[in-house]
Amino acid sequence: MRSAPTILHLDMDAFYASVEQASKPSLRGKAVIVGGLGPRGVVATASYEARVHGVHSAMPMSQARRLAPNAAYLVPRFTLYRSISDQVMALLRALSPLVEPLSLDEAFVDLEAGGTAWDERSARLVGAKLRADIRAVTGLTGSVGLAASKMLAKIASEQAKPDGLVVIEPGTERAMLEPMPVRTLPGVGPATGDHLRRAGIHTVGEIAEAGEDELVRLLGKAHGHALYAMALARDDRPVVAERETKSVSVEDTYDVDIHDRVRVGLEVQRLADRCVRRLRGAGLSGRTIVLKVRRYDFSTLTRSETLRGPTDDPAVVREAAARLLDSVDTTGGVRLLGVGVSGLADYTQEDLFAQAAGGAGEEAAEAEESEPAPEPRPEVPVERRWSAGHDVRHTEYGHGWVQGSGLGRVTVRFETPGSSPGRVKTFRVDDPALEAADPLPLVEAPPDLPEPMRPPEEPPPRPLEG
Repeated sequence: MRSAPTILHLDMDAFYASVEQASKPSLRGKAVIVGGLGPRGVVATASYEARVHGVHSAMPMSQARRLAPNAAYLVPRFTLYRSISDQVMALLRALSPLVEPLSLDEAFVDLEAGGTAWDERSARLVGAKLRADIRAVTGLTGSVGLAASKMLAKIASEQAKPDGLVVIEPGTERAMLEPMPVRTLPGVGPATGDHLRRAGIHTVGEIAEAGEDELVRLLGKAHGHALYAMALARDDRPVVAERETKSVSVEDTYDVDIHDRVRVGLEVQRLADRCVRRLRGAGLSGRTIVLKVRRYDFSTLTRSETLRGPTDDPAVVREAAARLLDSVDTTGGVRLLGVGVSGLADYTQEDLFAQAAGGAGEEAAEAEESEPAPEPRPEVPVERRWSAGHDVRHTEYGHGWVQGSGLGRVTVRFETPGSSPGRVKTFRVDDPALEAADPLPLVEAPPDLPEPMRPPEEPPPRPLEG
């Protein structure tokens, strides 16, 4: 483990909910819960105002509604979250070439590799400037932990929440960890925590006192060795630059099982288009199309087809997904559908006419030649859906967001990130003056992203060896 707190862990504060509060003035300071709103939905993020009521991420949405009935419940806007995440990650990459994203709102940074910090003072200055830059560029807050290892940096950022900075100085780790509950350590979930508690082990200090042999006996060799090392504050894992994306996929869980085979087909086509948009947004193409179907009885089926070359053509992906669906029995209903593309490349096969026309490779083509051409799928009108929290624009009233919809009506609050709380109006769901809109930026004119950071002063020279 290194001798200076030069590993930084950033965790944005209640990220999805904070984005929604920043973009909707009427929700600032109020309980906001983001996630799936149907009976099977779960909480993705809850604002700090909602957490006071006991709401937390991964909680069933039905339970959250019982705990916080007056909160604002919104569907996620991942396009906006990704764009803000890109701004935050750009700030981190200005600090070091070694940035390890864990999610849209969380990452490790090796400041020593970037030459931006080498001791406690310089690391603290970098952390403070990063928090200020994030607020200036995005309007949001993030919590920063600094320590000599990844495990300790993450613990420090958790202690810093919300909107703070905590530095764990080398030499103080054991004393800091000892009184903490065992669940503080990464990899100790509810099951392991219960197992340790039954053995009379409640704190990190008691894990260290139990000894490595006892932990191996309780938890097995691999887990026991790892947990004992963490209890002694030993963690030599390096910060690893972001890994190569292996696949791109999208999926939807439905509030009510879909029984209509035509509707299932339309949903698969819609998911295929969404998947291609994400694929193109990443500048990628792929050879293998994957279909995921979770049926009414929770059984999950996966089907895949490999093309002759990589593609980002929506027609190719749609037709491959439709062929895969033909091999799946959806009798009884479908509760989840997903479409993905793997075997990724940063180029696209130019001549894919044959693939779009009906096959992936010679075996698939030969199999289809003996079968009659399928009948054209009937056109089914799709009712306009207005998701709570999503952006809209009205020809007269301008930009707003959906507060709710039902019984053929949609209620919209008209406001923007820079306005005061706006007025509310209700329209027919098919009102021609109302249309879906792209999210507005949280900060109207964000400052330019900083150049790679330079140390505030030169590090002390190292003594010559030999």
